Amino acid sequence: MIVTFVHHSCFVIETEERTMVFDYVPNGSIKGYHLTGVLPAFDPDRPLYVFASHFHQDHFDVSILKWAEQNHGIHYILSKEIRLSPRYLEKNGIDPSVRKKITFVQPLKTYDVDDMKIRTLRSTDCGVAFLIQMEGKTIYHAGDLHLWKWEGAGDLVNGKETRAYKHEINRLSDCEVDVAFVPLDSRQGKYAAEGLQYFMEHVHAKAVFPMHMWQDYRPIAAFKSKISNADFARRLVDISGENEAYEL
Repeated sequence: MIVTFVHHSCFVIETEERTMVFDYVPNGSIKGYHLTGVLPAFDPDRPLYVFASHFHQDHFDVSILKWAEQNHGIHYILSKEIRLSPRYLEKNGIDPSVRKKITFVQPLKTYDVDDMKIRTLRSTDCGVAFLIQMEGKTIYHAGDLHLWKWEGAGDLVNGKETRAYKHEINRLSDCEVDVAFVPLDSRQGKYAAEGLQYFMEHVHAKAVFPMHMWQDYRPIAAFKSKISNADFARRLVDISGENEAYEL
């Protein structure tokens, strides 16, 4: 299995049987950020599954639906609140028939897509998180399911956010996860790593990739420096920039 960090919250997983793309947005789509991530070339003979956790501009762009013109084996798994009316698709130069290739998902449901079993969690912001079982492996992509705790927000708000996040992550306490993609957002200051730490302490994940870092990768080293257990620390992948590939 090859995992490529493209940028922000976008990762590509390539196995012998399929390619999976999570939360891709093109360069230039996020105001104020110069993304440099490039998607790897897709093998036309390998099924392509494209996931979008919700409609925010840093997680979804309608241009991904144009990939169906060149990839006939493509299948989209999109959060249900992503509105794609035929008129909207036509306005963006997309054949409305692409809807036949989309499975729309909602929180706390389980879906069978080809030979994949896809379970969704409820995001603490918008949309869903994905738990995917395929080829004897389990993949988790959080989307915006995160502990959105902020300095200055107050104990009432932060307490509510903490309870909501822990409630969702506890649904995974009995799971064996091979690869997890989990937010680590430096904008949260001293609270940046709390969600990641809770996830790592309560979910057995062999490899954890931090994401949603807004091109600031310094919190990874800061978090690891506080971990005394070397085996625990090794589970967190050191990402230093866009377009990095890892063989697992």
